[in-house]
Amino acid sequence: MNPTIEKFGYPATLVREFDHWVVLLRPAQVTLGSLVLAAKSDATAYGALPREAFAELADIVAAIERSLAAFTSYERINYLMLMMVDPNVHFHVIPRYSEPRQWDGLEFPDAGWPGLPQLSSALALTSGQIAELTEKLSSTFR
Repeated sequence: MNPTIEKFGYPATLVREFDHWVVLLRPAQVTLGSLVLAAKSDATAYGALPREAFAELADIVAAIERSLAAFTSYERINYLMLMMVDPNVHFHVIPRYSEPRQWDGLEFPDAGWPGLPQLSSALALTSGQIAELTEKLSSTFR
């Protein structure tokens, strides 16, 4: 796995693995269910990914949206490709909602709603919460 995937906590945060991509729990939750969709390739440019990686995205995006709809009842979803600090190809997947969501006794507001997601307001989870939320989201992909 590339350094970007490892930085986001792989393998502890692995929600689902595909041929060319991994879906990871984002350890700092911007909103409940925030994920990272990362290419397994060492590519640092989106256009440098193999054609097969692009083809696989259709099924992955559909699976992500089904999973997060069931888990968070999001109203909108944002896919952010930032790649400024972590250079390997990846998206931050941020479910968006107008009313806070609750999980495990915690409240997860969408601080930026209805505007841009506020990445700086992310809630950092403990290792136990990461493990529990990763398992919960993994189960929605089955």
